[in-house]
Amino acid sequence: MESAKFSYPSGLMEAIKTFTDPQTCLEVVKGAKWGTKGPTCPRCESKRLSFLKTRLMWKCLDCQKQFSVKVGTLFEDSALSLDKWLAAVWLVTNCRHRASSFEIHRTIGVTQKTGWFILHRIRLAMQSNGNADS
Repeated sequence: MESAKFSYPSGLMEAIKTFTDPQTCLEVVKGAKWGTKGPTCPRCESKRLSFLKTRLMWKCLDCQKQFSVKVGTLFEDSALSLDKWLAAVWLVTNCRHRASSFEIHRTIGVTQKTGWFILHRIRLAMQSNGNADS
């Protein structure tokens, strides 16, 4: 898979436009998660992988399990697409005052309940210890 060049969006509208492309979202999260090492299987830690372009997922050639870039991140177990997540992360991290769930709801077009869920997950991930169990 080719690596896309990514420049950090300077404004909300630019962030939303940037994160509408699923391939860009995948590359951003992939780069943040694995860096230059590249993806590894979360189950057996194998590097022998096959990328499934139609599903934007990897398949481990050793344990035969499929996994996405969401596994092991704050996006895991969420049906929400990465475009919504990354726009919300941009909004929360670049807001002068604390972003509210209602602001996320209005800005990215989700329900207020989903906005609360997103905000809660982002704040948990931003905690200094990085431990989601607290």
